Amino acid sequence: MARRGETIELAVLGLLHEAPMHGYELRKRLNLMLGWGRLLSFGSLYPALKRMVRDGLITETTVSTTPVTRRPRIVYEVTEEGRLEFKRLMSEAGPAAWEDDTFGIRFAFFSRTDMEIRLRVLEGRRTRLQERLDRVQNDLSRTQKEVDQYAAELQRHGVESVEREVRWLSDLIDAERERPPSAPLTPDGEQPRTI
Repeated sequence: MARRGETIELAVLGLLHEAPMHGYELRKRLNLMLGWGRLLSFGSLYPALKRMVRDGLITETTVSTTPVTRRPRIVYEVTEEGRLEFKRLMSEAGPAAWEDDTFGIRFAFFSRTDMEIRLRVLEGRRTRLQERLDRVQNDLSRTQKEVDQYAAELQRHGVESVEREVRWLSDLIDAERERPPSAPLTPDGEQPRTI
């Protein structure tokens, strides 16, 4: 549970670096970031926001109501302490950084991360997936005769998905190593062109 809370905290701090946001907007952006399989409820978000306010990582400001709604909106903004915490969290490059629950969030904010840290996280993720792939392929060869066609197809799909992600990570690592240290990725994932 602590890891999920830290993932939400990292995502909220990263999003609030862009601009102050109210809770509904934060939830919408977080759900886009987390993907369709891991939707975040208000019941998970608001306790995290309250804890972050209490810890001094973000502030909340009540904005006057509009004619459409009677309820005032609370807008959240990152504090200097929150910026420092975001930087600390993004500088971690150990196993927690490349696990399934946290990798996507970290990757979304890679442009604010040092190249060496990006490389360590990408390489760690690739190694973890390669280990998983080797284990699944060994299990597949032993159990292929024991499972029906649908279970075998599901296993094959899982192997192909992991192989595809390993190739993607290898391409990212190669591009990262070729890029000058100060050159960030453009929105389409390409190295910026120099004129």
